Amino acid sequence: MDFVTVRNGDVALNVAVEGAGPLILCVHGWPELWYSWRHQIGHFSARGYKVGALDARGYGGSSKPPAVAAYTMAKLSGDLAAVIDALGGGRAILFGHDWGAPIVWNTALLHPEKVVAVAGLSVPYLPRGDVSLVTAARAIYAGRFFYQVYFQAEGVAEAELEADIPAALRKIYFALSGGAPLDKWIEVKPEGARLLDGMEDPKPFPAWLSEADLAVYADAFRAGGFRGPLNRYRAQELDVAENAHLAGKSIAQPAAFIGGERDAVRHFIPGTDLYAAAGAACADFRGSTIVRGVGHWVQQEAPDETNAALDAFLAGL
Repeated sequence: MDFVTVRNGDVALNVAVEGAGPLILCVHGWPELWYSWRHQIGHFSARGYKVGALDARGYGGSSKPPAVAAYTMAKLSGDLAAVIDALGGGRAILFGHDWGAPIVWNTALLHPEKVVAVAGLSVPYLPRGDVSLVTAARAIYAGRFFYQVYFQAEGVAEAELEADIPAALRKIYFALSGGAPLDKWIEVKPEGARLLDGMEDPKPFPAWLSEADLAVYADAFRAGGFRGPLNRYRAQELDVAENAHLAGKSIAQPAAFIGGERDAVRHFIPGTDLYAAAGAACADFRGSTIVRGVGHWVQQEAPDETNAALDAFLAGL
């Protein structure tokens, strides 16, 4: 595996690359790295693809601009477009997980000529509405804690998470995993609570993430901090005006969805299963795969099942 640097204006993007053939570009979420795709890179490069997995801006070996406005969906999609041009000759299949899923969905809308097909993991495509998710969450979670609302005050979550980065990551990864109590991530906590309040630090950590794996993430966040990653949550308000032209748009390219059965994202809107109609706004939807027994980190918790679902999606293109 090689690492290359792709530039998008002033932003340098670190991309892990393996294999030769049509480009599959993998986009991670919060709080992760290119490394979250380690089980997919070798698998798909062995099947005749060039696989790229980038550190999104703000993370790992990529640039970390301090301004909230540097993390809008348009800018993040522009980063993907630059990588697609540099490594894929202007065309790529996109895989995205967590925040990476909205990023790949929106790249398919904003740069449709560059996107052959798109698979979202853990976050289905939801057409943008009149308000941001964080604005809606203030009403839905009125009087109680919700992490995205907590993240809005600059410096607050940074201070909590950076006080003990390895412990913070273990708690976050476990709370959203299939091993935690169902919907632990969105359990009822007081409005003034902190993110990690009430979260378990499991010892030992479940086998899907080894001590060596955890160290890769911890080292990266020690070096780079959490401001850039958290700024993506803060930029959501800017997206509403910037991407107004995308309101109600469906995904035209072949699309698929993969999620964990025990993922709290399913229940972000109380009383609703967000995975029930994951393809409703995709014009060429090739199906959903819900992996039993696992949580949010589906391609790490269940790499074989995730790769099999992605294999089937690719085979149908």
